[in-house]
Amino acid sequence: MIAAVMLAHAGCAAIYAALSALILVRARTSHTGGLLALAAAITAAWAASVALEPQAPFSGLSGALDLLRLVAWYLFILHLYRRTVRARGQLTQAFAMMGFVLLLVTAVTVLVDPAGTKGPSLLSAGIAVRLGLAVCTILLIENLYQNVAEDAKWYINLPSIGLGALCVFDIVLAADAVLFRQASPSLVGGRAVATAMVAPLLAIAAARNRDWKIDIHVSRSAAFHSATLVVAGIFLLGLSAAGELFRHLGAGWSGVAETSLVFAGLLSTVVLLTSTSARSRLRSMVVDNFFSSRFDYRREWLRCIAKLSAGDAEGTLPVRVIRAVADVVDSPGGILYLRPGEGAVSYHVASYHWAAAWNLPSGGMPVAADAPLLAALHGPSTGGIVELTQANRPPELPQATWLAVPLPLGPAHLAGAAETPEAEAAILGFILLAPPRAPFRLDREVFELLRILAREVATYLAEQRATEVLTQNRQLAEYGKRFAFVAHDIKNVSSQLSLLLSNAERHLANPEFQRDMLATVRASVQKISALLRRLEAPEPSPPAATLHPVERLATLLPGLRRGHDTDLLLDYDRTGVGVAMPEAAFDAVVTHIVTNAADATLARHAGTMPAPPVRVSVSHVGNRVLVDIADQGTGMSEAFVRDTLFRPFGTAKHGGTGIGAFQARELVREAGGDLVVTSRPGQGTTMRLVLPAAATRPQPAPASEQAQA
Repeated sequence: MIAAVMLAHAGCAAIYAALSALILVRARTSHTGGLLALAAAITAAWAASVALEPQAPFSGLSGALDLLRLVAWYLFILHLYRRTVRARGQLTQAFAMMGFVLLLVTAVTVLVDPAGTKGPSLLSAGIAVRLGLAVCTILLIENLYQNVAEDAKWYINLPSIGLGALCVFDIVLAADAVLFRQASPSLVGGRAVATAMVAPLLAIAAARNRDWKIDIHVSRSAAFHSATLVVAGIFLLGLSAAGELFRHLGAGWSGVAETSLVFAGLLSTVVLLTSTSARSRLRSMVVDNFFSSRFDYRREWLRCIAKLSAGDAEGTLPVRVIRAVADVVDSPGGILYLRPGEGAVSYHVASYHWAAAWNLPSGGMPVAADAPLLAALHGPSTGGIVELTQANRPPELPQATWLAVPLPLGPAHLAGAAETPEAEAAILGFILLAPPRAPFRLDREVFELLRILAREVATYLAEQRATEVLTQNRQLAEYGKRFAFVAHDIKNVSSQLSLLLSNAERHLANPEFQRDMLATVRASVQKISALLRRLEAPEPSPPAATLHPVERLATLLPGLRRGHDTDLLLDYDRTGVGVAMPEAAFDAVVTHIVTNAADATLARHAGTMPAPPVRVSVSHVGNRVLVDIADQGTGMSEAFVRDTLFRPFGTAKHGGTGIGAFQARELVREAGGDLVVTSRPGQGTTMRLVLPAAATRPQPAPASEQAQA
């Protein structure tokens, strides 16, 4: 028995020392927190002293600390009384004076009778003071509970019950010691256990009373897992006790029964630890009884963000949205309905359509925007959250649904303007949740958290829709740019064919002209077919093959020469440097620039025959290949080159589209180069293609040659 008393008091000392430490770790502790920490520390010291000297709990250091413990808790209750009870009249002063007298009497008792020589009796100063302190504390607790406001009793009922019960236990212990002239070891050990059981009540009360400014934080996960292990341990102990009982009943079947019970206990424990429903019920019990708030908001917010930002391995975004909301109320499934639209704020379709499902049937009929459920989702009382019943559930919704949570976007919903069109447009959709795994109590705190997370997931869905719309717009813009480029190139082919038709009237009987006409028509058809293929959806193009500008120009320029009345001269060095540019892109750039150069030359030198030639030169400087196309045409001003030349639909050419120069520069930049323009009005223009070099090989051809038809 002595060992049990020592162990019980040692555990009690550890518990109250931990409680005092949890309170004192704050940088700033309130007066309430300081008194609670002091009382807990004195209680820990008293329990430790009894654990060291269990034979004399009413004498010596143990007796003195016991009296100080009673005084400390009286002062703590008195402090709560003064700060909680509104009317501070003569009764408050009487209790304060009583506390001062008790403290004075306790000090005198400790000094006069430190060893308790008289033993446990009514004539013993220590026993008399203990009884007086216990009775006065009970009276103070009774007045505190009776005089506090009705809505504030929830905050002080736990310390009142716990400390009042300890005072009753102290009275019973003192009375028993007086009757039997000695302290009962069972009651002494039980007092330590009872005192230890009161510590959690004090911690919960401190956590409930935010105005006490006592930051006692216990991890919800740790509390849940600890409670699970405790329940499992109690269950296993009960089964072990039953097995031990069977073992003593008889040797015939006791072994089989004991083995079966142990296996059943282990199996039940594993089921308890892994069953989602059982864990949900245990979690509800722990949260409802040991925490002042039902949710750890920091953890819930981080969980929601992690769920929404997870990859597709955990499902698509609509499925993750359902799970992020369902986890709040421990729901195992849900359905997402969204209002269709081209964008995140496009709500012209008057119905909500099925978008995704998690652990519930897929598909379903649309829900009309004027359905009674939608009107309830705009209700300001619960923020639009509706608990579904047989009466308010639309027939097109599954029967296995329990809660409807709207996904708001606009501020009108928060303002409660349910009857305005703006409020209706603020609802992006709603989520239907399946019934929870365990009974779940819906209250204001649940609704507030659901509203917060619903707005967050609605924002994610709106961003996804906006991204999809932006991607579609980019694809349309890319297609429009390709179409404009193709239209411009077809215009050039049309010009060549028109010139061919005008010359056919004069030279159709010439066999050489006929051969050139067939070659030109064949090349035009091939080019138009290639241009039409460019309008198809682009596929990831392979890396461009190395193109040698000199070789390509030598093939391209003779065909261009047929459509113009000016010469085209090609100059190049001997290095034969290649560039990584698609052949079709290179041809389009050169064709546009050469055609414009020839037109500008003929426009300036109209009536002068022959007109000055257009010179095309290729050179290699460092790791760049330079292709210069120079003419002696009308030229352009610096302002036109800077502000208009490369702007789509900006042109000074009669009948031009303003696309060619923009297209040429875009194609050159896609190859990693650039297009540089040097021009002066009345003197001509030089367009320089600056392309990155790709390869080098010897080029034995002469340094200069004329490319003519």
